[in-house]
Amino acid sequence: MILLIDVGNTTINMAVSDGEKLFKTAMINTNLNKTSDEYYMDLRVIFELDQIKNVIISSVVPVVTKELVELSKKHLNIEPITIEPPIKTGVRVNTDNPKEVGADLIAVAAAVINNDNKSYLIVDLGTASKMIYVKNNAITGVIIFPGIEVSIKALVGNTALLPNIDIKVPKKVLGKNTIECMQSGVTYGVAAQIDGLVEMIKKEVNEEFSVITTGGLSGVINPLLKTKITDQPNLIFDGLLKIYNLNR
Repeated sequence: MILLIDVGNTTINMAVSDGEKLFKTAMINTNLNKTSDEYYMDLRVIFELDQIKNVIISSVVPVVTKELVELSKKHLNIEPITIEPPIKTGVRVNTDNPKEVGADLIAVAAAVINNDNKSYLIVDLGTASKMIYVKNNAITGVIIFPGIEVSIKALVGNTALLPNIDIKVPKKVLGKNTIECMQSGVTYGVAAQIDGLVEMIKKEVNEEFSVITTGGLSGVINPLLKTKITDQPNLIFDGLLKIYNLNR
């Protein structure tokens, strides 16, 4: 079995696969202070680690990457694949500074590449919200804006009277109390932002493309979108598995 790991700023998403299908997914909080031994104790509760034969890691948190690589070597006796040069990904990066493009962006882009020459816009709703444009097997442009939870923390942290809130969609766009007003802003507001950006991208690229949503909060925002979308919650794992198969 293959252990697929995606390290984000807020959570670490994991799955196990036989090389073709996913069998189990799990999530734990990202903790910059945890050691490889402590992460190992977390993982052994979730997965049958004696069945893991290979590990692949996508990460945007270097300090956690280091601990998970050590975990793999020390406890599983496996040299893990990490999404960084010179690993083959099948994805070209047509940006000003390709080295700046995060491993998570490359992994989700790898998932949609299938040599059909179609163009895709991936909307990844995580800690940071990202829109990745993929054309001719290459990342050709990216938009990054604050994720919903980040926006809430910024709003609450910089105002004296606004409370912390749960991320829920209110029944109406125009709220009648503080909590509903804030919930409307971070749900309907993000949906309108995505719809608007999709239209702007269409004018800029002047071609048809498919829109794919993914990420932990896509389930909240998707019903609010006017844009026609396909939701693929396991897109990051599909990409990691594809990259693993390129490098095994």
